[in-house]
Amino acid sequence: MKITEAKLYKVDLPLRNPFETSFARMKYKKCIILELIDDAGRSGFGESSAFDIPFYNEEFRSGSWSLLKEQLLPQVVGKEITHPDDIYKLFSGIRMNNMSKSAVNCALWDLYAQQQQLNLSRALGGTKTEIETGVSIGVQASPQKLVEVVNGYLNEGYRRIKMKIKPGKDYEYLAAVRSKFPDAMLMADANSAYRLADAKLLQKLDDLDLIMIEQPLEPGDLLDHAHLQGMLKTSICLDESITSLEDTRKMIELKSGRIINIKVARVGGLGIAKKIQKLASANGIACWCGGMLDSGIARAANVAVATLPGYTLPNDIAASGRYYDADIIKPLVELSGTYVKVPTQPGLGYQIDRENLSRFTVASQRIK
Repeated sequence: MKITEAKLYKVDLPLRNPFETSFARMKYKKCIILELIDDAGRSGFGESSAFDIPFYNEEFRSGSWSLLKEQLLPQVVGKEITHPDDIYKLFSGIRMNNMSKSAVNCALWDLYAQQQQLNLSRALGGTKTEIETGVSIGVQASPQKLVEVVNGYLNEGYRRIKMKIKPGKDYEYLAAVRSKFPDAMLMADANSAYRLADAKLLQKLDDLDLIMIEQPLEPGDLLDHAHLQGMLKTSICLDESITSLEDTRKMIELKSGRIINIKVARVGGLGIAKKIQKLASANGIACWCGGMLDSGIARAANVAVATLPGYTLPNDIAASGRYYDADIIKPLVELSGTYVKVPTQPGLGYQIDRENLSRFTVASQRIK
C-alpha cells in the first residue's frame, strides 16, 4: 500500500468524571489522532496516547505532535509499505517514543486489515469473538466512597475491578472493599508510587487476596521488582516497566513479576504487543490488555489485540460510556454482560464519528 497523505488531529475528549491516579488528576483525555490515507482512498486510524506532561513515560503530546510531523510521518507519506510492522525497521534510528510509533503502526494495521478484507482482530491472528473486560477506578476520597463506586461497577456486570492506590490511600481502602465484596476479583494499581523500602506495607496487601499488584515500583527497575516479588505472595504485574520485547525477556529471567499489562501504545504498536504476549505466554506469564483512558480509536485496537490467545485475564477495555458521554467512533464500545463483542467489519471494525472528531479537535495538520 502506498501512503499518499497523513492528517494529525489534536483532540481534547471530555471525561464524564475526573480520573485520579497516583500522579495526576485528569478532566480530559488529551491525545493525537492520526489518519493515514492510501492510494486507494482508504483511511486508517491510530492514536498517540501521550499525555500533556510526561508523567507516565518520556512522551508528551506536544512532543509527539512534533515528532510525528517532522520525523516519523515524512518517512511514511509517499512511501510503499508492504506490512504495518515495516515501521520498526524504518524508525529504528529514533529511540523510544513508542506512543508516537504506535499511532503509525496501528493506522497501518487498520489499512492493512481493510486491504485484506479482514477485521483487525483476524488480521492479527486473534481467535476470540468476545473479550472479557474489567474496570479501572481512580483514587477515591475515602474507603467508603471506593466501596460505593466498586459496588456500582459490580452491579453493571464487571467481574475484575482495578483500584488505583498511592501511599496513604492503600491498605485501608482495599480492605474496606474486600470486606464488603469477599469474592470479587480485585487488583491494585500503584503506578510506581512505592519503593522497595515500602515492602512491609505492600506485604500487608497479601491478606486481601488480590489477583495482582500492578507496577508498585519505579518503571525501569526490574531488579527491585524481582526482590519485591520474592517477598510477596501476591503476583506483581508489570506495566510501565515493559516497553519492549527485550524488557519482557529480562523480566522473565529476573522473575520480576508473574503478569504483564500489555498496553499497545506503551510498547510501540500492535506488532510488538503481539510478540510480547507470545514470549510471555511461552514462559508462563499471564497477560491482559491495559488502556490509557483511550478514545474509541485506540480502544478498538485494544479490542482486536485482546483476541489473541495469550490474553488470559480480564482486560482494561471498558465500555465507552464508562469514561465518555461522547466518543469519536460509532457504534460505541458496549458491554454484553462482562464482555465486549468483537466487531466483524474490515479494519478497526468501527466507523469514525467525523462530526465528533471535528467537535473535539483543537488543532490539525496535513502532511503530503
